[in-house]
This record gives sequence, C-alpha cells and structure tokens, in this order.
Amino acid sequence: MAEWTPCAKPAETIELRPFLLPAVRDCPVAGKGLPLIVLSHGFRGTNLSHHDTAEAFADAGFVVVALNHPDDSALSKDKGPSLKALTNRPTDIKRVIDFMLGASPDAAKIDPQRIGFFGFSRGGYTGLVLAGAEPDFQQLRRRCADPTGADCKPIDPALVPTSTLTRDPRIKAFVIADPLSSAFPTRESVQVISAPLQLWSSEGGGDGVSPKDIARIAANLASPPEHHAVPGSGHFAFLTVCPAALAKSLPELCTDAPGFSRAKFHEELNSKALAFLKKHLPVQP
Repeated sequence: MAEWTPCAKPAETIELRPFLLPAVRDCPVAGKGLPLIVLSHGFRGTNLSHHDTAEAFADAGFVVVALNHPDDSALSKDKGPSLKALTNRPTDIKRVIDFMLGASPDAAKIDPQRIGFFGFSRGGYTGLVLAGAEPDFQQLRRRCADPTGADCKPIDPALVPTSTLTRDPRIKAFVIADPLSSAFPTRESVQVISAPLQLWSSEGGGDGVSPKDIARIAANLASPPEHHAVPGSGHFAFLTVCPAALAKSLPELCTDAPGFSRAKFHEELNSKALAFLKKHLPVQP
C-alpha cells in the first residue's frame, strides 16, 4: 500500500523503479480533519499506476492511499484475468478504508465523513460496485486477440459468483475513469447509484472497455454524472506518464496517438478530478 499526504517539507526525488517520485518519505501529516481518497488501479496495475494523480490530490490537502489489489495487480501470482478478482476488489477497498480510519497512525488526521474514490478500468468497475452497481458477469467476455473468435465466448455460468458484493456508503464521491463497462449493460445495473459521480471515457477505448458502453452507463444513471470524453485518447492514457524504461518495455501501455499529449491531458484530468472532489467533500462546519 502507498500513501500520500500533505507535507510541509519541500519534495525530494525518490526512486521507486521504474518511477521517480517527488516526495518526502515518512513526512509528518500537515493538517487535520483531512479528506481521504482511495485509488484503485486497473488489470495488472500497481499502487503507482496513478502516482501523479495521487500527488496532485495530496498537494491539495487530501490523504491518498493506493493498494495493490492482491488478486489483480502486476505483483499477483495469477497473471490471468479472473472473476475472483472482480468479486474481491470492492472488499479490498473497504478493508483499506477500515485500516485508514482505525489502525493507521494517520487515522486521527482523517475526517471519516469526507471519503472519495478514484478508479481506472477494473478500478472504475470497483468504484461502481462500491457505489451500489450490480454487475452482470454473463456479459463479460474472455480476453482474446480476436473478439469474434471461437475462444471469445461468454463466461461459464458455473464460474459466476453468487455471493453479495461489497458496498461502502462511507465513500461520498467517485471519480471513475474508463471503467470495465460491459459488466453494466442495463439501466437496472447502475440506477441505484446515488453518490456524485465524475465519469471519464477515452475516445478509442481498449482492453475490453468500450466508449459506447460507458456512454450507456452515463445515460442509465439515475442522476447524470459529470461526464468527460477525452478526444484522441486511448484506454491507457489515464495511466501516469511512462518513464523511458517503462515505455521501452511496455509500449502498449505507454504509447499514445500522434498529437495526443498524456502529460497535458493529466493536467486536465487531475485538475477537474480535484475540483469535483473538493466540491463534493466540503470542509465540515
């Protein structure tokens, strides 16, 4: 788990390969009654996949925590996608919030009434479930090179989980970026959501995410979300800007369309997400 907090000391450069982070290790938390934001990464992501967004939130006075989902991160032993990961993800987030409000040494600094969420891809799915959405796992299709191929077929009904998924009403506002959208095909899937929601969608989609599906989610919500469609973007544009070594080893995650600046886009993403969270997690009188 990684945590960012407001800090009164000037940032140093910390190397956490492959990233260089502007931070101060173990800096005393500056302030009290601070809002908490929990970040949820996508398939095979890590707690550093959105570190620039976490830094922007912390610099603005938020406590930010990001985890490596045990069944679904780059560090997981099981490297394939699984329904187990999708059912466990919301519980992972609940446990992180429990810790941050309980056993964490920073618990006394956090306002338990001001909790928000940022999630990308499967992390976006996670946020929708926490907010009350009901996924239809039969609508998910296996990852496959050819979506029309014989191996790209519906999930085996025997693998569909029957347990109740975790919700968390302590989360008061959600920023959802390019969520795994095919799991929510109907109005009934998402209509129960009542918390404020900022929804982001890429133009190109990818990795099982469809812009049309996200537009359908936006239309099916009981209250219209603050929806931002990002021209020229692909699915992975929501990941932090890649350092050179990562861009070389994982070009599919790091390469954007010609003319699209991920760095410039993240200035907009972080600014608008921050404004949304400040609006819906106001300082309590």
